[in-house]
Amino acid sequence: MFTTLKNAWRIPELRKKIVYTLMIVILFRLGAAVPVPFLDANMLQAMVSGSSSWLGYLDILSGGAFANATVFALSISPYITSSIVIQLLTVAIPALERMAKEGEDGRKKLNKITRYTTIALALLQAFAYYTMLRNQFHAVKYTSGFDGIFAALVIIATFVGGALLIVYLGERIDEHGIGNGISMILFAGIVSRGPAAVRNFWSYLRLKEFSFGSIVTVVLMLVLFLALIAAIVVMTNAERRIPVQYAKKVVGRKMYGGQSTFIPIKVNLSGVMPIIFASSLLAIPSTIAGFTNPAADSFWGKFLRAFNYNTVLYAILYFVLILAFNYFYVAIQYNPIEMSNNLRNNSGTIPGIRPGRPTSDFIARIISKITLIGGLFLGIIATLPIILGKFTDLNVSLGGTSIIIVVGVALDTFRQLESQMMMRHYKGFLE
Repeated sequence: MFTTLKNAWRIPELRKKIVYTLMIVILFRLGAAVPVPFLDANMLQAMVSGSSSWLGYLDILSGGAFANATVFALSISPYITSSIVIQLLTVAIPALERMAKEGEDGRKKLNKITRYTTIALALLQAFAYYTMLRNQFHAVKYTSGFDGIFAALVIIATFVGGALLIVYLGERIDEHGIGNGISMILFAGIVSRGPAAVRNFWSYLRLKEFSFGSIVTVVLMLVLFLALIAAIVVMTNAERRIPVQYAKKVVGRKMYGGQSTFIPIKVNLSGVMPIIFASSLLAIPSTIAGFTNPAADSFWGKFLRAFNYNTVLYAILYFVLILAFNYFYVAIQYNPIEMSNNLRNNSGTIPGIRPGRPTSDFIARIISKITLIGGLFLGIIATLPIILGKFTDLNVSLGGTSIIIVVGVALDTFRQLESQMMMRHYKGFLE
């Protein structure tokens, strides 16, 4: 990894892209320190600090911008949500499906639709957060009269403007930098919470007066953290290879085909998407509780409190939904019947499997098994912080979901660096 980065830095073109990406990331972190007017950051910090709710998760994704009531408080959540919605609608709506198959022009049209959807979701989410901050957290300084209306407009407009500015910065990285822009910004936000995690460990040790049990707990947590990184790297690169044999055929005086290859099926094809789907769905009860603020001893108060992040019910539903969404997402990406038809049309066969329906059934069985393994892996990683919170009183700022995002973005970025170095190395042959 370090060798790849050092070799890339020696190439002027790649060095410019790396510096440009770093400058955008620094600009993002500076924006995460600009406060939103008319909001009490101390009140927000008190509510989010040490919280294991979905607000704490949002604060991690925004790099602390939410708890500090800054311009980038919404982070990239509106864009991620709109991208997921458009991607799902592309499968359900024929017009969007045709647009996706039109090549570059179709992708540009879909990107434009995604941006418009991002604006709408950012407005809705900004209004929801403003309402929650005013009613439940009492973090808005002016709530009545003309001052209240003006404060509401400024807060909502600032939230929306910050979310759209993040999308713009991500697009600039896509165009002039290295790696995926939105992923790099999300990566920077999560990594910036690293010092907070170190402070949590240090505060825990001081609170326990550096007892033997506290030291053992911290060491075990660090070992578990390294083991999670290793497991995520292995699962991200793991794939099931289905062997394929192509028949020989004569075209004119030349013979084509006859080679053996394989169809790679990644174990963790869906990445972190099922976790995002599941967490977004399970955040609905907390959002309703934030709007209505029911009494703690009422029926609805007890019902909505049962879906809190640190409850057993939440962990079970979280695990089941991740598994279900993983099957759903993989079903969108892989079509065994289409794969079987493509093999038959290109004179390809899987050794020992007859062409046609037997091939599609075989591929479907393989994908089902791989999807189960990937879903179980994601479910365990996502629910691990909840389980640890039940057995220890140590607050972990970086959960399994964050580690998956960080490791995935890092691996993808270094793959892009290696591919660009390879293209430059073979430039004479390509020309």
